Amino acid sequence: MLAFRIAAGALTTAALALAQGRGAASPASQAPPKTVTPQTYPAAQIKAGEETFVAQCGFCHGRDAAGGETGPDLTRSSLVATDTRGDMIKPLVRDGRVAEGMPAFKLSDAEINSIVAYIHDQKTQAEGQGGGRRTVQPADLAVGNAANGRSYFNGAGKCSSCHSPTGDLAGVATRYQGLALLQRMLYPTGKPSLARGKVTLTLPSGETEIAPLAAEDEFSITTLDANGARHAYEKSAVKFKIDDPLSAHFDQLGKYSDAEMHNVFAYVDTLK
Repeated sequence: MLAFRIAAGALTTAALALAQGRGAASPASQAPPKTVTPQTYPAAQIKAGEETFVAQCGFCHGRDAAGGETGPDLTRSSLVATDTRGDMIKPLVRDGRVAEGMPAFKLSDAEINSIVAYIHDQKTQAEGQGGGRRTVQPADLAVGNAANGRSYFNGAGKCSSCHSPTGDLAGVATRYQGLALLQRMLYPTGKPSLARGKVTLTLPSGETEIAPLAAEDEFSITTLDANGARHAYEKSAVKFKIDDPLSAHFDQLGKYSDAEMHNVFAYVDTLK
């Protein structure tokens, strides 16, 4: 059932199928585009790229580059398939696609090169996997108990302290279906390029910084500086206080059991 927990980052057909005991019966998608120019990178560069990618890109594209809340699956990207050592990825990272919600990133050449290495390594691994991915259907996620979810929503989960099925959540399952609804439930952030709330950071040096909060996950916080550049901090390395109502959703991720998460989703899915 772990697949459900990471669904907003990267759902795979195989993981969902195993969660429901369906195995190979689940239909597969078309194979991802093959890399035009196969390329390899040093393990240290890939590892560095993973850390930078997770901090800067993982919130949208998933921690494994296989698709996230608003960003596409990069292991299935035609641009990545035709990229040769960053000739197409680097300009995209530097310039962004602002109209589509992707900001420009002010990263060093070394950081961008490591991101390129990580993305290509993830794509190579994806190409070597048996089977394929497909669009997640609502039936794939319909494994919880709505009645139990309602009890958790109004009780132990304390969801009703901020949300109302006849207020802000009225009709939410009509506006969003399937995976989009699950993503909205777990990470209700809107466009990732827009800051939300603010965070007060106490750095290891003792310096205090107050900045707009751009993104948050279980392990890191990303802020925006005055120029719009993003800066990521590992939660374990700093002291922080977030003034953002959405933080309760990230706190909840660490509290849910798999069954509770299934059940709450099943209940939210009834709010049509």
